[in-house]
Amino acid sequence: MSEGTTPRFRSVLDRFVAYKPGKVVVSPEGRSYKLSSNESPAGPLPSVVEAISAAALTVNRYPDNNCTALIDTISATFGVPADHVAVGCGSVGVTQMLLEAVAEPGAEVIYAWRSFEAYPLLVSLSGATSVQVTLRDEAHDLDAIADAITEHTRLIFICNPNNPTGTIVRRPELEAFLDRVPADCLVVLDEAYREYVRDDAVPDGLELYGDRPNLAILRTFSKAYGLAGLRIGFMVAHPEVAAAVRKTFLPFSVNAVVQAAAIASLAATDELLTRVESTVKERERVRDTLIADGWTVPPTEANFVWLRLNERTLDFSAACDAQGVSVRPFPGEGARVSIGSPEENDAFLAVAHTYPHRN
Repeated sequence: MSEGTTPRFRSVLDRFVAYKPGKVVVSPEGRSYKLSSNESPAGPLPSVVEAISAAALTVNRYPDNNCTALIDTISATFGVPADHVAVGCGSVGVTQMLLEAVAEPGAEVIYAWRSFEAYPLLVSLSGATSVQVTLRDEAHDLDAIADAITEHTRLIFICNPNNPTGTIVRRPELEAFLDRVPADCLVVLDEAYREYVRDDAVPDGLELYGDRPNLAILRTFSKAYGLAGLRIGFMVAHPEVAAAVRKTFLPFSVNAVVQAAAIASLAATDELLTRVESTVKERERVRDTLIADGWTVPPTEANFVWLRLNERTLDFSAACDAQGVSVRPFPGEGARVSIGSPEENDAFLAVAHTYPHRN
């Protein structure tokens, strides 16, 4: 072997920036408030912990690769046929499975920008070409997205509510958009924050996809269900779509512990949604306080708020870091701030109140 040579890697990696998770910071006084990753501030319920503990005793065995019990529980809980369901390692894992099923070199994938930051990473790795459509008033511009469709478009992501802005697409505009999408182009409605939605005009994707074979719905257990550390998400779509996606499933990537935890979480849905209601109330308190303090904060239906800071983004993030509050900065654009416990939210609001350059 020649000296100085290295293995050859895919050329896409030369321009690839890996996903960076939300960081943890500590103030001089030892305080740490992580509001950078849209996590639930509450730990798992006792019944879920019990299920996790029981499943942990079986980890010497491979999990059910078909996730049969979990899929049957999802089917019964949400009133959809079992053959319409595919599961994966978080909704981001299902996103990767979707792209593996439909994307290839020469194909195009459209999504709003800014939106979920994993979209461009996963599209690049799939070999397809990203087509980014700029947000309008911090929200999806569905007319512009429809205008961007070409014969090469294979998939369109619509994140509703949108991450990181929290803005929403309402039913009439979404249906009008779907009517413009060619039947051979898959639309993926990413509803990771569905449980936090309180605007009745926001459609439930599971009520829309029935007569639309090219519409797939993404959900996750990472947010409202509080299982971010275990990684489980699912997709609901017509059986042809679900079957294609299941073919790309990495064997045993949904482990036995998370399958048990997700089943137990669905059994405790009412109790979990009570916690969600507390987060929604805190969301409104945080937004109202920021607005009263002179900030411009778009309406949000997720478990976070968005501050458009432009060139001041990193400076604001540093001010938060100094007080032990980690937020999610997007340099040159803005900062996303997750809704945590009242104490965590108060710590953030104290920084926002004293920050000298409000928007």
